[in-house]
Amino acid sequence: MKVLILGGTGVISRALTARLVSGGHEVVLFNRGTRSLAFEGRVRTIHGDRSRPGGLEKALGDETFDAVIDMICFNESDAEETLRVFRGRAGHIVITSSVAAYKRPYRTLPTREDAEELHQDPVFGYAFHKAELERHIRKALERDRLPVTIIRPSLTYGAGAQNIGVLRQNYGIVDRIRKGKPLVMFGDGQNPWQFTFVEDLARAYEGILGKPRSFGQAYHATSDELSRWEDLYLVLGRLVGVEPRILHLPSELLYKAAPNLCAHLYFEKTFPGIFDNGKLRTVAPDFRAHTSLRDGMAGILAWWEKEAHAVDPEKDRLEDRLAALHGDWAGKFSGLYPV
Repeated sequence: MKVLILGGTGVISRALTARLVSGGHEVVLFNRGTRSLAFEGRVRTIHGDRSRPGGLEKALGDETFDAVIDMICFNESDAEETLRVFRGRAGHIVITSSVAAYKRPYRTLPTREDAEELHQDPVFGYAFHKAELERHIRKALERDRLPVTIIRPSLTYGAGAQNIGVLRQNYGIVDRIRKGKPLVMFGDGQNPWQFTFVEDLARAYEGILGKPRSFGQAYHATSDELSRWEDLYLVLGRLVGVEPRILHLPSELLYKAAPNLCAHLYFEKTFPGIFDNGKLRTVAPDFRAHTSLRDGMAGILAWWEKEAHAVDPEKDRLEDRLAALHGDWAGKFSGLYPV
């Protein structure tokens, strides 16, 4: 298949490109050309900027594709543009949403795609805009039969990811573990979640490409391995041979301390992340996430050590302050009620 990927430079896009190239597909990327890629000579890149009016249409000319995968669709305007530009010029349009688009609390557990409502609170902008783009697509599908599929990943990680940790500290987690500094965890750390390795997610995209049964549908695409949020830190601790010091703070207080950084905890991650992949397997029966959290984090650790062993000083200071507040509160709460 001739597949166009809108994006192509992000963590998921790079893994997806590698997967499709290895599968014999002709891959074309559309992006601004601001990052170097490891696919020189194996893919073709069209440079353009979709944020500029008409930028996408102008760059593509009259070229057609068997499928287009939109990895940079973040709001209703992006969705409208993708449907308009590729109507009649792509045999299959795949748009990336997120499990964040669901309204919480869930109606079902494990969560099933067709039983849930979409997020409606604009305070958590990322989730709201993902929900808005899905609502736009639903309205378009009510008017016309379009070859559109929505993929909803869960938290996806891999080399280059910047989303690991409660405060998204990434390598900073390892640095603090090795130094014996405490790590902040929201709630009791036991909330279940399905962390998905990026190469496993790429299999889901490949599995649904060109499948007419997927048109007009939305699918989860997550790992089936159920972990706890605290496992992120415990696994990294085992990998470096140091027991992590974990402090627990309510997600509401973390959100008040750093609203932009911790909104995902308060509005999304506080609720169980247990997603049923059964619907996806009706069109991609071979889909399986093969990478365990332990193996995935081992790969991430190796990449950090080689390529990205920098600590974000602002997040490190924030975690120090939160740890100090935790100690102060613990002292003030001690002995409040006489035995």
